[in-house]
Amino acid sequence: MTTSLDSPQRVDVRGPRFVAWVTTGVLVLVLVAAAFAPVAAAILIGLQAVVFAIGASAGPAKHPYGRIYAALIAPRLGRPTETEPVPPLRFAQLLGFAFAGLALLGFVLGSPIVGAVFAGFALFAALLNAAFGVCLGCQIYPLVARLRRHAPAPN
Repeated sequence: MTTSLDSPQRVDVRGPRFVAWVTTGVLVLVLVAAAFAPVAAAILIGLQAVVFAIGASAGPAKHPYGRIYAALIAPRLGRPTETEPVPPLRFAQLLGFAFAGLALLGFVLGSPIVGAVFAGFALFAALLNAAFGVCLGCQIYPLVARLRRHAPAPN
């Protein structure tokens, strides 16, 4: 995803939407594979978990799908007219990682239904962002940030 020239902590909103569309496609493949080939679903969700982990730890600029956007799509578009902050996007990727990790655990432990349910949660969030621009992780982020500020200090 391209970073805005105004601040290194903001990105073009079109980048995360592109990422969400690609993620939606991968998660649909996971659910289809879960019905016919749970091992293939486990491999796909494992790869998606790695992608989520990169997005959560390194941010949008290093996200694999974001790099595709930055290299192939962003140069063909005009300057961004709207940007969004990076920390909520990283938190959203962390939530995606949690769902993908639980889905992977379900597939690996022989419960494709559990795997499919958690992959479905991740799919719902990705599709909501892709189709409507509503990032669930970004909506939850302020609440979590507020709770962290008010948490008692460890002794």
